[in-house]
Amino acid sequence: MSHLNQTQEPTLINVENLTIKFGRKTVVQDLSIQIAQGERIAIVGESGSGKTLTGLSLIGLMPDSAEVSGKIEMTCDGRTQDILQMTPSQLQAIRGKDIAMIFQEPMTALNPLYTVGNQIMEAVQCHHPLLSSQSCKERAIALLERTGIPSPEQRFSFYPHQLSGGQRQRAMIAMALACQPKLLIADEPTTALDPSLRLQILDLLKELQEDAKSHGGMAVILITHDLNMVRHFADRVGVMHQGKLLECRPTESVFQDPEHPYTESLVHSEPVRNVLPLVPIAPVLLKAEGVSVAYPRAGSGLLSNGIKNFLRGFHFSDLWKREYDEVVKQVDLDLRQGETLGLIGESGSGKSTLAMALLDLLGQTGAKTSGRVEVLGNSWFDLPKKEKSQLRASFQVIFQDPFGSLSPRMTVGQIVGEGLKLHHPDLSADGVKAKVIEVLKEVGLDRTAFNRYPHEFSGGQRQRIAIARAMILKPQILVLDEPTSALDVTIQKQILSLLSELQHKYNMAYLLITHDLSVVRAMSHRVITLKKGRKIKHEDL
Repeated sequence: MSHLNQTQEPTLINVENLTIKFGRKTVVQDLSIQIAQGERIAIVGESGSGKTLTGLSLIGLMPDSAEVSGKIEMTCDGRTQDILQMTPSQLQAIRGKDIAMIFQEPMTALNPLYTVGNQIMEAVQCHHPLLSSQSCKERAIALLERTGIPSPEQRFSFYPHQLSGGQRQRAMIAMALACQPKLLIADEPTTALDPSLRLQILDLLKELQEDAKSHGGMAVILITHDLNMVRHFADRVGVMHQGKLLECRPTESVFQDPEHPYTESLVHSEPVRNVLPLVPIAPVLLKAEGVSVAYPRAGSGLLSNGIKNFLRGFHFSDLWKREYDEVVKQVDLDLRQGETLGLIGESGSGKSTLAMALLDLLGQTGAKTSGRVEVLGNSWFDLPKKEKSQLRASFQVIFQDPFGSLSPRMTVGQIVGEGLKLHHPDLSADGVKAKVIEVLKEVGLDRTAFNRYPHEFSGGQRQRIAIARAMILKPQILVLDEPTSALDVTIQKQILSLLSELQHKYNMAYLLITHDLSVVRAMSHRVITLKKGRKIKHEDL
């Protein structure tokens, strides 16, 4: 089977027998592949298959604990260099200039303390130290404009948290392209985006690749688990499993005639609908009427109390008046026992904000929430703090990111058992441990997970830990905020199957937030569509 350059273009990257080990564990084994100048190639495979580590090895970003062998040759500007033999200073010289990377989670990859514009400027200044600050700023604004960010001069001064998910991803692309690299490695660049935005980002990469032809061309490696995106974007697709590259062929031939059984399982991994009919007299567990959420506008109401008092007599009250932008507008919904209600909409439509408002978890954001919410028949927003805390055991949430939602400083036993200690303080340490091990088994993890840390698990396993953390309190209502968006298709199917089994066993109600229509079809009884904060559609499935 050939993984060689199959185009007429010169070879840019030649990988021979790449092997990556951590101690005795081999995570990438004898991987060989060639990538041509200007080629678009996708690398797919389940969590833990070695996709990201392969990408990181191409840019020399492996951790010190990794043992890397083989050869990674890059031919650029008429000379060939082995990336694995480069010194740290040599690697620093090619990063950004010859090879750039778009990381999986832009909110984590972007520095929250610096504006987006300053971070792009830094990428330019690193390789062009003689350029003036004004020239670097102009280039950064031009890149923001080219990547499709509206009002680029204004958003140049925005911090990452002030941009939407799609805009943050575009800013990451702008930063990666600041020095016109020969190779762009895009690691799950569309994971947290809705389908329309995913296509926009991939189309943007195609356009930018066309633009790059004027200065020698740019190859793109797309690391992803989204097979629909692969089909839309890639010339060739490589399939990895347990650290091995099983096949690498033209995209259409892989989809139409997969050579390896694992590839076939990937191609046919669409979630299966497994929804039980609702009992006609099922009680309403969650009800929302006219829920609205408004966030304070950036820069408004920032004067100190002393200055406010000084200016009060001059009728300058507008200077300290806080202005708000409404992001969720008069939404009604109800959720019955044993039911799954899907909540869909494009990025920025207000899905997650609505869910956080229903959970009453927006207190620290400065947001104003109005409307009425009933949880198990109780007026949720009006409950005293102690009663609300007790009721939270029945109203739990599983967050989108299995990597960021688990504390890296706590063991799995501590993470899953934390809720028990809070809501059942009378339980002994042995009693807590027994219940934690029991729920870990229920979500498909063995007892050895108890004393391990989150970083020792794959993305799918971490999501199982997050499910166990919520399930240990036996909730009646569970909010699922994009529970599978960070997972590959085979693991996604397993997690959805697990969630269906748990719902059938405990008769829980799910509020499922997603942008994946196949997930909605597989899990939901009804679906609500949000657009710009408003409910525009409500239908049965």
